[in-house]
Amino acid sequence: MTPRSSLAIPALLLTMTVAAGLTACSSSSGKMPPPPGSSGSQPGDSYQQVIDGAPVAAASDIPAGSLMAKIKARGTLNVGGTDAAALFSLKDPVSGKVTGFDAGLTDMLAKYILGKPSVNRVQVDVSTREVLLQNGTVDSVIATYTITPARAQKVGFAGPYYSSGDAILVRSSDTGITQASDLNGKSVCTETSSTAANDIKQFAPSAKVVLFQTNAECQQAVEQGRTDAYVLDQALLLGDAARDKNVKVVGRPFTDEPYGIGVPLASPEMKTFVDNWLKLIESDGEWAKLWKATIGTELPGDAPTPPVIGSAAGS
Repeated sequence: MTPRSSLAIPALLLTMTVAAGLTACSSSSGKMPPPPGSSGSQPGDSYQQVIDGAPVAAASDIPAGSLMAKIKARGTLNVGGTDAAALFSLKDPVSGKVTGFDAGLTDMLAKYILGKPSVNRVQVDVSTREVLLQNGTVDSVIATYTITPARAQKVGFAGPYYSSGDAILVRSSDTGITQASDLNGKSVCTETSSTAANDIKQFAPSAKVVLFQTNAECQQAVEQGRTDAYVLDQALLLGDAARDKNVKVVGRPFTDEPYGIGVPLASPEMKTFVDNWLKLIESDGEWAKLWKATIGTELPGDAPTPPVIGSAAGS
């Protein structure tokens, strides 16, 4: 969640979609389309159709002794993720189903290995992702996990599978903050261990950085006026604003954030396997279909071109 790929959403699309997001964020929540994973999603919708149509790996793609073979023998893919990120991985409080772009990729990867989307989701945050991969608790982490060289010293990264960028969330009534330089002299929160903390210091050296453990804590701090702004990946902030009319996303992203799928560093075959799977779902159109059914419900227009596999430092 939390760097750098030139293949983020194209600049023109970003400009258009941020403007669209601002309009949506300032409107009544009753007029907003429900994000994937909300109780408004209907069984058999386009999201579920993507999962149902996802491919299954050939037996020859899962050699004996590989991590994939162990997962298949177990019958469940253990994945580190979250259930509180609108558009990416959000749990429906009524059905208990977790949906979104990351959640969909998780189900699709499980289906590719197992023939069915059998997933054991383990909740992670920015402080636990590497540890859970290193100790074998999870087979992979799919949680808006930004690829960085430092993290790549601890875990393997397949991808990148998506590119976002740091943006700014403020109260809906705020008109004084529209770009990164406006954060100077302001109180700005972000998540603990997020790369956004360093980005704030770089783009707004005199900002006071306040760290919280979770996205929800940062959003509440802005809404309640305890901090002036919240900086994190634009894709996640748009999800926050879609659910809460009291906050809005301003400006355009001022960094590039390539998301990767974390895998154990000791299992390089898993990284190769996941990279090949990503290439497959991108080439056959499944990636674009999933984007349209999730992130595309808030960002209008065609699905962006996926980042080139291996293009991020550390991937």
